[in-house]
Amino acid sequence: MVFQELNWGYKMLIKEMISKLSPSEKKVAEYIMANPEESLKLSVEQLSKACGTSGATVVRFCKTMGLNSFQNLKLRICSDLNKENDLFYTDIVPDEKKEVIVKKITDNNIKAIVDTSNTIDMNELEKAVEAIKKADRIVFFGVGASYIVTEDAAQKFLRIGKNCFSPSETQLAAAIVGTLKENDLVFGVSFSGETEEVLGILNLARNKNLKTISLTQLGKSKVANAGDIKLFTAPSIEAPLRSAATSSRMAQLHVIDILFMCVAASDFDETINSLEKTKESIRSLKNMTYKKIK
Repeated sequence: MVFQELNWGYKMLIKEMISKLSPSEKKVAEYIMANPEESLKLSVEQLSKACGTSGATVVRFCKTMGLNSFQNLKLRICSDLNKENDLFYTDIVPDEKKEVIVKKITDNNIKAIVDTSNTIDMNELEKAVEAIKKADRIVFFGVGASYIVTEDAAQKFLRIGKNCFSPSETQLAAAIVGTLKENDLVFGVSFSGETEEVLGILNLARNKNLKTISLTQLGKSKVANAGDIKLFTAPSIEAPLRSAATSSRMAQLHVIDILFMCVAASDFDETINSLEKTKESIRSLKNMTYKKIK
């Protein structure tokens, strides 16, 4: 992942990369987080003195962050500071007023979607679109809240003629994967990236030399590593009542919507034709049911 290609501000960059920084580079990160406005006014040498490091450390910090220059870092800082409505993940508190809950959940969901849009790697997205288009059968698999996402994905792609499955049980998923052939695809969804059941299904698919796609939060994880094609949502903060985790599900659904629309746009006429057929089929079913009731 080349962060220079992503539309991220300095806060998200530092949050994602902090564990990979050396002790001296962390000093630079901590200073910038605490003093963003002041950092904009400083040169490399001035910033290094303020942090108690060297100019070379500041340059290495920029490279570790995936940026090609100190000026690029300043542009990220400036971009964040110019945002009028900077949103943060927030959880509800006891006896929270309903209007406050509405605002918090709405803000959380907006932030998750915007951050995820800025996270998307266009090369990986294009690979995923082509893999879905070429697949004869697709197995979408996730557990818990991620199962809701896989159900949504299967329903969407079924409506445009793709042969899709979204098994709710791991053993059933394994059985279906066992019947897949060369041109089939397995798509695993896990926000944490560490869900053992999803990892097991992806590894089973890889053992059969099947194409795999993973959808996880950004960062290294077992599930992401098991995907030939890696899609990510922005990382979010877990909260006591899981309002942030709810937002992560919205981010996953956002990626599925993007995938669906990209596939649809690449074969627009066929997509419209398939959607009309499914609508007509549903209308016919409703008419038959109505006549029986009468």
